[in-house]
Amino acid sequence: MDFNAPPVAPLTFQDAVARVLSKYAQFGGRASRAEFWWFMLFCFIVNAALGILYAITRWGIFNYIDWVFGLVIFIPVLAVSWRRLHDVGKGGGWWFINFVPIVGSIIFIIWCAQASEPVTNRFGEVPAN
Repeated sequence: MDFNAPPVAPLTFQDAVARVLSKYAQFGGRASRAEFWWFMLFCFIVNAALGILYAITRWGIFNYIDWVFGLVIFIPVLAVSWRRLHDVGKGGGWWFINFVPIVGSIIFIIWCAQASEPVTNRFGEVPAN
């Protein structure tokens, strides 16, 4: 451990969202745990807000906006998920385990919640937080 190195600031919500969107369709490399989960929180907040607005107003436009948001955000979600799997040493193709009912999603969540591999792996350098 290098005690003379400057401290690394933790990844903020805004930084994580910006990083994922700037790597819109980049499937190579690695994504830190914070980057993945902050972005998933962002997606959840937007979907929840649009759902609440629709429930309150019953204006169909909010359903259409949510649908378009889902289409636009699908590729970045897939890419950050792929990179997150790379970060824990799994090939990105393991993302398809989500299609196995219940068990597949549980395994995927466990993998995404694991700590990063602390060293460079076959997918690249350890991601900076």
